[in-house]
Amino acid sequence: MTHDELRQLEGARRRTLWALASLRHGDTNASDLLAILDDLDDQERNDTPCSDRLLELTEVRNSVSVMRHNSGINIILERTIPQPWRERFHQASVGSTRLLDGPYASNWDKFLASWEAEMRHLEQHRAARNKSKKD
Repeated sequence: MTHDELRQLEGARRRTLWALASLRHGDTNASDLLAILDDLDDQERNDTPCSDRLLELTEVRNSVSVMRHNSGINIILERTIPQPWRERFHQASVGSTRLLDGPYASNWDKFLASWEAEMRHLEQHRAARNKSKKD
């Protein structure tokens, strides 16, 4: 997947996750958003060779280097964030304050915690959709 394709895919994922965040589990308005996210997941799986399996969140968290900037603020080294996580972080961080040398480590931590919460919310929506299909 090219950088532009990844940027577009993750931008679409971010917009859809934000839209889904305002809906309750089982809301019929979520079905179109869930279909978009399912399609994005399929695209990602199909464009990722088996040897390049996506890192789990814990692996990503452990792979990113944090350094103390001379300003006294902890920052992360963006080059140590593996793709697609780097692009996901960029999409979620548009407009965030950062230093020239790198984003604040606290913003990275906030992104990871938010991602976990968003994935729990998404799974609850998917479970509600699957339950309604069975009924």
